[in-house]
Amino acid sequence: MRKVKLKLKQGVINKLKIIGVVIVILLIAYGIYNKQITNLTELGYSREASKKILFHKEKEYIISIKENKTLNAALESDYYKEKYLKNYAKITYCEHANLVKNINKLLDKGYSNSDVSIILTHGDDSDVSEFAKRDRVKYLEEFYEYPYAKIKYYDRYVQYSYETGEDEKTTVLHIGLNMDKKEYDDAINIKRFSYMMLVNKYHYLSYDFIPIDLVEVPEDYRGSDAVLANSTALKSMIQLIEAANVEGLKPVIADCYRSHEDMVEIAEFYRKWYGDSYVDNYIAKPGYSEHQTGLAFDMASATVKTFSNSNEYKWMVDNAHKYGFIARFTKRGESLTGYRAEAGHFRYVGKEAAEYIYKNRITFEEYYVSFLDK
Repeated sequence: MRKVKLKLKQGVINKLKIIGVVIVILLIAYGIYNKQITNLTELGYSREASKKILFHKEKEYIISIKENKTLNAALESDYYKEKYLKNYAKITYCEHANLVKNINKLLDKGYSNSDVSIILTHGDDSDVSEFAKRDRVKYLEEFYEYPYAKIKYYDRYVQYSYETGEDEKTTVLHIGLNMDKKEYDDAINIKRFSYMMLVNKYHYLSYDFIPIDLVEVPEDYRGSDAVLANSTALKSMIQLIEAANVEGLKPVIADCYRSHEDMVEIAEFYRKWYGDSYVDNYIAKPGYSEHQTGLAFDMASATVKTFSNSNEYKWMVDNAHKYGFIARFTKRGESLTGYRAEAGHFRYVGKEAAEYIYKNRITFEEYYVSFLDK
C-alpha cells in the first residue's frame, strides 16, 4: 500500500509557529507568575492575598515588610480599604471574624494604629464589634497597659476610678473581681469544678454543687472528726504533712469539704454566738465558701492549741507552695479577699500557681484576674 505524505501549506505552518510561540510565551509568563505567587506565599501570605499583591501598586512596600497577618487578612477581606493599607500593616493581628471590618470602623473614628491594637487585643470578636459602634473614647492607654484589662469593662473602669479615686491598676484588678458591685450582689455563678476555681464574695457555688473525687481523709492525717477532701488535693496535702513530720512537726487536717447545708449550720451557729459582724468577716455565706470545693483545708497543730503560734504554721507558710498550696487569707490580702487573715486556711491550686503566688506575694484573686479570667 502506498503511503500518502501530508504536506501543509506554508500559511498553516506559519500560523502553527505563531501559536507555538504564543503558547511558549504563556507558559513562561505563567511560570514567572506562579514563581512570584510562590515567593509571596513563602513570606506568609495566602494564595488569595498573593494574587492581589502581585498586581498592587504598593507591591514593593508589601514585600519589604514581609509576613504580616493583619495585612494578609485585609487583602483577603471584602472590607479591604486601599487608604488603610499601611495602617493594616502596623496593627496587631487577632483571630476575629470581623477583624478588618472593625479595624476600618475604629480607624474611621480617628483611633491611631496603637489604639486599634489595644482595643483588638483586649477583647474577643463580640466585645470589639460592640466597642466599635460607640464614639471615640479616651483613657485607653491608662487602663489597657495591663494585659488582663478587658475592653468590655471600659465604662466600669472609668466610673469606678472616678467614684473611688483608685489608680488604673487597682481599678482594673477590682473590676476584674467584680468589686464594683455590692458583696453577694450580682455574683458570678461558678458551675464547673476546677482546681483553679475562684469562690469568694463575688463568685458563688449553687446549693447542689458537689466537687469531683471526694474521698475520706485517712485517720492518721486528721483530727478527731471524719473529713472529706478532693483526692488530688488530699494526696498533695498528705505529702506535705509527711514532709513536715520529717522535720519533727505535726500539722493535721482539721476540716476540708463542707456542703452547702454544712455552711448554713455553721453560719447560723456563729451568728447566734458572735453576731453578724463576726460572720461577715470570718464566715462565708452558704455557696460562697471555698470549703464547698473540697480544695480548702483548715489546718491545725497536734501539739499547739493556737495554730498561728505553732512551728507547724511557720513551716507551712514557707513550704506549702512546694506541694501546690497557698496561705489563702493573709493580712496583706484582706482588702481583696474580703476576709480577715486566717492562719489555718490553705487552698490547693497546683504547684505552678502556688509557686507564682508565693514568690510574688500576691493573693489568689490577683492571680485569677491576671491569668485565669478569660
